[in-house]
Amino acid sequence: MSSIGTLWTVHLQAKGKTIRAVAAWAGIQIDPPAAYEHFVDNKKPEFLAKFPHGKIPAFEGKDGFKLFESAAIARYIAGLAPNSGLLGKDLKEAALVDQWVHLAEEEVDVYTALIKQFVSGQLTPYNKPIHTTFAERQLRALKTLEAHISNRTFFVGERLSLADIAVASVIQRAATINLDTALRAQVPHLIRHLETVINQPQFKGIFDPTLYVDKALQYVPPAKEKKAPPPAAAKAEKKAKAKPPKEEEEAEEDAVPAPPKVHNPLDDLPKSTFNLEDWKRAYSNLDTRGPGGALEWFYKNFDKDGFSVWRVDFKYNNELTHTFMSSNQIGGFFNRLEGARKYIFGSVGVLGTSNNSVIAGVFILRGQDVKAVVEAAPDWESYEYTKLGLAKEEDKAFFEGALAWDLELDGKKWVDGKALK
Repeated sequence: MSSIGTLWTVHLQAKGKTIRAVAAWAGIQIDPPAAYEHFVDNKKPEFLAKFPHGKIPAFEGKDGFKLFESAAIARYIAGLAPNSGLLGKDLKEAALVDQWVHLAEEEVDVYTALIKQFVSGQLTPYNKPIHTTFAERQLRALKTLEAHISNRTFFVGERLSLADIAVASVIQRAATINLDTALRAQVPHLIRHLETVINQPQFKGIFDPTLYVDKALQYVPPAKEKKAPPPAAAKAEKKAKAKPPKEEEEAEEDAVPAPPKVHNPLDDLPKSTFNLEDWKRAYSNLDTRGPGGALEWFYKNFDKDGFSVWRVDFKYNNELTHTFMSSNQIGGFFNRLEGARKYIFGSVGVLGTSNNSVIAGVFILRGQDVKAVVEAAPDWESYEYTKLGLAKEEDKAFFEGALAWDLELDGKKWVDGKALK
């Protein structure tokens, strides 16, 4: 089977998954670019000359035909295989397919994206009423989808269509952000439909297992920087002059809620002689191997009672495709570990070649319980963790190879890596 063209996307992009799944179902091959780094390559003049907004997904056919906007790309590819049934069997079914695709994108996915941006601090200032409005509008659309699919297997007709793939992609993404346990209880048929679609054999390697959140992601205001208190007399004078009326003071407190105080048990561990931030600086500034290198610094300063070292292996290596996509997956995992960054250091990479690779590496983390640190990432259970004993030559060799980015496993050589610092 020869490829019809190139699709620019990244592994975790829901809209990209829709297009890739459509191609798989239709029996059409589309290839990723030879190399692509998001937020870098899509800002280059040669990319913008083809796709002026710099957005992905983006498609270029072998004949030079170019498309951007995911719904248009998916529809075009589905139309290349009219017998696939992806666009319905007649004009009315085709219109219904478009109806559900657009509802899912415009009334669910748009609000999912906005909610994620709000809770992650990308949209500032945070506004709780606006967040609530977005959630309400998203829920209205979810209930519309739920009502329709409650007594059906597929959204249009008796066969899987583009509508089913698009809806499932959108719902899977929402399930990792705010479609939590309580909300999923209101749309059980929609969740059943999601699992039906993503577990089709043709979609293996496209849809990862759904990492359902138990509780919707919430906005956590950044901690305010503490200033040195002024002298007592000046402070009293300032307070007398500047203190607002009580009702105004209460209104301000309501408008800007105080950040919740979250206690992490890791902070109760006995003080350690090993400073993780110093190690991160040593790793960044020194050669890994050799005299005076980062590894020498590590062995000189490591506290095995206060910290532990773990091997990390992705559980679903058989689903990995292109190595650049796997590298992006590692970056996403590290991003989701942001809440645990002060307790962890990581060096994880992709070993092998496209369609024959593994993800593996090491973590250095506070304490002896890996779960207490890595569960900050919703997808932490997609990886297997094995505690390493650095007194063992095999464990030590793995550890050093992962840090030096020259690790080799079963003939698979390190091709790309990322450090969590």
